[in-house]
Amino acid sequence: MLISGPSQDKSLKRNFHHLHPLLIPILPIILVYIPFLLQSHYFPHSLSLPNKVILQQPHSGSGSREMGTEIVENIVIVGAGIAGLTTALGLHRMGLRSLVLESSDSLRVTGLTLLTWPNAWRALDAIGIGDSLREQHVQLDGLVAASTVSGHVSSRKAFIKNEGNEVRCVNRKTLIEALGKDLPPGTIRFNSKVVSIEEAGNLKLLHLADGSILKTKALIGCDGVNSVVGKWLGLEKPVFSGRWAIRGCAEYLSGHGLEPNYLLFLGNGFRSGLLSCDEKTVYWFFTYSSTSSSQYKDIQENPAMMKQFVLSNIGKVPEALVNAIESTDLGSIVASPLKFRKPWNVLWGEISKANVCVAGDALHPMTPDLGQGGCSALEDGVVLARCLAGALLNDARRKSSLKVEEDDDECNRIKEGLEKYAKERRWRSFELMSTSYVVGLIQQSDGKVISFLREKLIPSMLTGLLLKKAAYDCGKLDIS
Repeated sequence: MLISGPSQDKSLKRNFHHLHPLLIPILPIILVYIPFLLQSHYFPHSLSLPNKVILQQPHSGSGSREMGTEIVENIVIVGAGIAGLTTALGLHRMGLRSLVLESSDSLRVTGLTLLTWPNAWRALDAIGIGDSLREQHVQLDGLVAASTVSGHVSSRKAFIKNEGNEVRCVNRKTLIEALGKDLPPGTIRFNSKVVSIEEAGNLKLLHLADGSILKTKALIGCDGVNSVVGKWLGLEKPVFSGRWAIRGCAEYLSGHGLEPNYLLFLGNGFRSGLLSCDEKTVYWFFTYSSTSSSQYKDIQENPAMMKQFVLSNIGKVPEALVNAIESTDLGSIVASPLKFRKPWNVLWGEISKANVCVAGDALHPMTPDLGQGGCSALEDGVVLARCLAGALLNDARRKSSLKVEEDDDECNRIKEGLEKYAKERRWRSFELMSTSYVVGLIQQSDGKVISFLREKLIPSMLTGLLLKKAAYDCGKLDIS
């Protein structure tokens, strides 16, 4: 049902409405186990990791920015977000230089924090910044789920680090800065918005808003949910999920004194949570259903009204969450519609084509119900850097030769590398997007059956599901 083609949408929706009450309780089980059976047959996953080689490449750096001037780059990454900077840093670690185009005038941070599950820490360690981030953020002890209707705890799960369950709530600004500071000077070019893409033989021609033009041998789109590169590939725009999220960070100068747990609250069509980032900072969130992206418009544009709306609807939750919301500065409260790409668009669409591909939110925008959006962007960056670097190696390079290939041969190698990346990430992206959406739908659905399951069964199932999705290992950067 989830992967039916567009021509069947109307009949599927009609049939789904009849089956909806029966399917809802078992969908998590279907999404957890069936994908793995299909994956082993249709999407075999290889992580053969070759030896590291340093390859010197010319790089134009800041180059000429004259109107209409053409600049040639080897690898261009559009977007200096999590996926873009991770890819650039991964390539740098392997001796390949890239140019990152960022439309804003500085490193831009969208969102407040990032819940980093074990799969994210594997990626952060692969690019060499895991330990520095660990020093600044507390390890969460476990997940405690409770009902906002009864106020009772319904599930507890400890995160045991030596069992591979390392979970932290990381400040997004700190993460972005950590990714950017190890890049060579001139890697990131600010005020560089890509407005159109053209074919130029084996190269891609990028037209920027300032009138300058770049040619590139490899184009990587990490430009978010409204990706110009994704549009060029033919990917559909993300759609509104029917839900919004309000998020905030509270600072306690003398320390918050809370235990480092992930507190999750479910009930009455709402979902909220509270997490410690460090000894002085806590992060909270609140998601709710909305019939359209414009409903509650007044609330969504007024932080004071957002705060009051959340406090009026959170239900029976611990005083710690109430205090955190009340203590949050209005400037630290944000609201955003929850959007996602239809999973079958990624499963069957072109996520790479010749020397072009997408990563991060440009590839797999998803709802936050698994907490895997940023984590999977980190995975993308590591896998993409490894596949692209591997594609640029031949037998001579593996013997420490610095020979540079030309034209068609090099173009074919880049294409093969991006195709390998797409093959490795396609199913993972589909799985996370579809599971996130269904988990969110269940958590915020009404009805007696769903309410009963949410009180008795779903919390413990959800905890296991979160850890199962976080068990993924993107591998290291080594190339042999």
